[in-house]
Amino acid sequence: MELPAVNLKVILLVHWLLTVWGSILFGASYSWANFTILALGVWAVAQRDSIDAISMFLGGLLATIFLDIIHISIFYPRVAISATGHFSAGMAILSLLLKPFSCYLVHHMYRERGGEPHFRSDFLGPSQERSAYQTIDSTEQPAEPFSGLEARGPDARGY
Repeated sequence: MELPAVNLKVILLVHWLLTVWGSILFGASYSWANFTILALGVWAVAQRDSIDAISMFLGGLLATIFLDIIHISIFYPRVAISATGHFSAGMAILSLLLKPFSCYLVHHMYRERGGEPHFRSDFLGPSQERSAYQTIDSTEQPAEPFSGLEARGPDARGY
């Protein structure tokens, strides 16, 4: 799948604008968290070849996804709010919804700069090594997996 050619500056501009509008309602903690990460994004723009800058920005974006969920859920007003408050909350929620897509694009930029994936492709799946498995066509007798449990006695537990 071909990714759209999106500049890092565009991602920063969109999130900066949404953060400014979201800060109207959600205050200092929301602002500090998001503007700090946007500063890391400015660092990533300034040092185009730095893997550290783009990886810190990517990690910060991932962290602010969870922080934004917490900020919005805790500080969203339970009483009637003005139209400005609704607009601000909408922009904060829109920023939260755009962050996973932004993370995907920034991760692609990270890989373009020479960054390696932090986990293997088989991290959550089965191992590619099949030496411990027996094929169906094999004539060898399978090893008895529970052969040692009876030798331990009746009180030995397998877990």
